[in-house]
Amino acid sequence: MKRRNFIQKSTAATAFLTLGGLSLESFSSNNTKHITILHTNDTHSHIEPFPSNHSRYANKGGVARRATLVERIRKENPNTLLLDAGDIFQGTPYFNFYGGELEFKLMSMLKYDAVTIGNHDFDNGVGGLYAQLPHAKFDFISSNYDFKNTILDTHTKPYKVFIKDGIKIGIFGVGIKLKGLVSEKNYKETKYLNPIEIAQDMSRILKDEEHCDLIICLSHLGYHYAPERQEIGDLELASKTKDIDLIIGGHTHTFLPKPTVTKNSEGENVLVNQVGCYGINVGRIDFYFDNDKNKASKGKSIIV
Repeated sequence: MKRRNFIQKSTAATAFLTLGGLSLESFSSNNTKHITILHTNDTHSHIEPFPSNHSRYANKGGVARRATLVERIRKENPNTLLLDAGDIFQGTPYFNFYGGELEFKLMSMLKYDAVTIGNHDFDNGVGGLYAQLPHAKFDFISSNYDFKNTILDTHTKPYKVFIKDGIKIGIFGVGIKLKGLVSEKNYKETKYLNPIEIAQDMSRILKDEEHCDLIICLSHLGYHYAPERQEIGDLELASKTKDIDLIIGGHTHTFLPKPTVTKNSEGENVLVNQVGCYGINVGRIDFYFDNDKNKASKGKSIIV
């Protein structure tokens, strides 16, 4: 979908997904637990709203407006997580001047729970990213980048489990292959591991060992690629793995007014969502759990 066409569409587009053979209507209010997932991707150092005369995104975005939106939703549902799928850095003079300090401080004020790492987050090198970590009061989750021979060793987590209203939510993160995309001097000895293999391993750990009720992949792989490119995107990741309920994507700046519902390797539904770039959208996915932990969900993209 073209970006301009998406901006002109209603923000209320919603996808309904049923998991476990139950409809959303079957989750009555007296026995339902409600988890809200809010997410962004590819914000690229856009701190302020776009100006009123911008050709595409006039008066859209801005961290202050995002904060207001997030706070309102948290008041509606305290069982909310705020996540980001990478490429926080690079795109405005704020990054050129502050090197990521401002972005991390503001995201900390918004109380992001977890983020994964995008290719542009290496633009000042692993040392530049490391230097800004003290300003980040949230976890960096990266499962398929091996940082053990770099300064980032021990400063990221392969996964994290959150508990909201008794629901265990497992989150892991995968990033795109850096070679050919990022200068080797910037990522140094970071090793890229196959995201499909890592995703399957992480989802197994989260389901069988951590006993998570909801498994989320933060992905900076990109939504989908033509076969001749031989690149792994979110749709391929979903189709070749199992036990993942939601893939929150980034990298390709893909605007989805509602999540894509696709199938995993066992024919079960997986939600895949990505909300464009520059902070002009926030994704919202609501999951509903009954007493037996059966779940259903609905999702939409909200223009800021």
